[in-house]
Amino acid sequence: MNSYHESVLLRESVDALDIKEDGVYVDVTFGGGGHSREILKRLGSGGKLFGFDQDVDATRNLIEDDRFVLIEENFRYVSRFLRFHGVKKVDGVLADLGVSSHQFDEASRGFSTRYDGELDMRMNQTAKISAKEVINNYEESKLADVLYYYGELRNARAIAKTLVASRTEKKIETSFELKEVLKRFLPKMKEHKILAQIYQAIRIEVNEELEVLKEFLNQIPDLLKDDGRLSVISYHSLEDRLVKRFIRTGLFEGEPEKDFYGNTNVPLKKVGKLVVPTSDEIAHNNRARSAKLRIATKA
Repeated sequence: MNSYHESVLLRESVDALDIKEDGVYVDVTFGGGGHSREILKRLGSGGKLFGFDQDVDATRNLIEDDRFVLIEENFRYVSRFLRFHGVKKVDGVLADLGVSSHQFDEASRGFSTRYDGELDMRMNQTAKISAKEVINNYEESKLADVLYYYGELRNARAIAKTLVASRTEKKIETSFELKEVLKRFLPKMKEHKILAQIYQAIRIEVNEELEVLKEFLNQIPDLLKDDGRLSVISYHSLEDRLVKRFIRTGLFEGEPEKDFYGNTNVPLKKVGKLVVPTSDEIAHNNRARSAKLRIATKA
């Protein structure tokens, strides 16, 4: 097991790429390198794999293999950086969205509700906006919107009001300070669930996760070869909805236009059914419990 990050749906997501020995593949969320190692096992000597990761910590997992290149960038720029390496089209793209086990387990990164770390939550540690900025500097209405739309919290306005009132007396700087300020919203039985929703909302805002996902998906139809494959693992409904909708319609809202004959021109085609982890995998790795794998090919 890779202690940095245990890959979820490892075999299923790599199987989904239907790997050709001499193909060119991209793992846009390199992390601990679990999916990349599995792809490399299936590639021949003429194959090529590019990994993307904006988190400098991921470089410690670098794979020494002539067929592998790690690009230390956000995957919203996937096409641009592949072109820099002379690649315009690929045979398959894999994305394992969300936060790695390592990011959760490092208290100093501020992703986890379990540790008293500084409120950071930046996947790219050189980014300007951290969770601390969002909590301490956002206007009340904007903070409420973040909590409502990204955390799906019905009492977002009340939570935002409490945060603003508290921070005027003293800045909220650590995980446990945040928990203390919000304790009246955290009944014992639901504390973990509600905190997870609050953290998810702030993390999505800090890392622009939904914008990044949309920019990435929009590039996929042009990036894939004619029979190329897309394999995406998501962990919450906001991500999964975008992925599902884009595969079905090629859009994030509205419906595709129909031609004179009532046909639509959709760039991707769904492959198989939604794949979720087995009960054994969830028992072995609790973080797999919310994972959903969707697969598509170029239409």
